[in-house]
Amino acid sequence: MDIEQARTFLAIAAHGSFLEAAGRLYVTQSTVSARIQSLERELGARLFVRNRAGATLTPSGQRFLHHAKTLVLTAEQARHDVGLPSRFRAALRVGGRIALWEGFLPSWVGWMRREAPDVSIRSEIGFEEDLMRRLVEGTLDIGLMYTPSHSPGLVVEHLFDETLIMVSTRTDTRWPDTDYVYVEWGPGFYARHREAYPDLERPPQVVNIGWLGVQLVVANGGSCFLPERMARGLIEQGRLHRVPDAPEFPLPAYMVFPRATESDVLAQAVEGLRSLAQEERSWRGA
Repeated sequence: MDIEQARTFLAIAAHGSFLEAAGRLYVTQSTVSARIQSLERELGARLFVRNRAGATLTPSGQRFLHHAKTLVLTAEQARHDVGLPSRFRAALRVGGRIALWEGFLPSWVGWMRREAPDVSIRSEIGFEEDLMRRLVEGTLDIGLMYTPSHSPGLVVEHLFDETLIMVSTRTDTRWPDTDYVYVEWGPGFYARHREAYPDLERPPQVVNIGWLGVQLVVANGGSCFLPERMARGLIEQGRLHRVPDAPEFPLPAYMVFPRATESDVLAQAVEGLRSLAQEERSWRGA
C-alpha cells in the first residue's frame, strides 16, 4: 500500500463520502474509488459500506483506521524530520481559528520559543472542518477551535470560554441596527443569538470569521459580536465601544490532539497550552 491510499481512506472516514473525499483531495471520484479498491485487494478486506447516505466504515475499516493514521503520520514526520535543519530536534504543526491567533496562540508560540527553542513550529489558520480532517490524517499535531467534532484516536479538551460581547463604532448603539454585521460563531451562538433577538431579520452583512467582521465595522462603521479578548485592544484605543446592556454569549475554545503519541515535544506543547489557558481563566475570574 502507499501513502496516497492511506490518505484517501482517512479522507473518506473523516467525511463519510467518496465524493466529498475526492473534492478535499482534488482528485476525481473514480480515482478515490480506484485507490480504495486497490487498498481493499491488498488488505483482503472490505473497508467501507457505501449507500445513499455516504460511506461508513466496516469492522475491518475500523481496525485499519489506527494503522492508516500511523502510516500517514510516520510519513509526514519523516518528511519534516529529514528536511529539518540540524539545530532543530523536532517540528510541530499547529492550526487554529483566526480569533485564537489574536493574543492567545501568539503567546503560546512565544512560550514554546523560550522553553523549546530547538523545536521548529509551523503555525496555520483554519476552520474546524479542515483542522479536524488534518488531525485525522495526521498532518496536523494540534488544532485549536470552537466547534470540534469527535473522532477515534483524538482528544478533545476544553481550554477556556470566550465571552462574546457586542461592540460598535458608535457610543449610542443599543441593539443590532442597519449597520450590524452578523459573525458566524457556530451553532451555539446562532441559537442564543436567535433567542436574544427573536424579531431580528436577516442582517444585511454576514461574515464567517470575526477578523473580517472587525475589518468591515472599523472601515464602514457598525457593530458586531466579538470575543472580549479580541476586542479589548480596540476598545482601549477608542476605535470600538462596548454596547451597554447587550447580552453576552459564551464561546468555548478547545484543543484537539492525538490520543496515542510518544512525542515529548507534543506533550510539552499541550502542557503549555493548558498553562496559558489557566491564566486566561484566572484573568476572567479576577
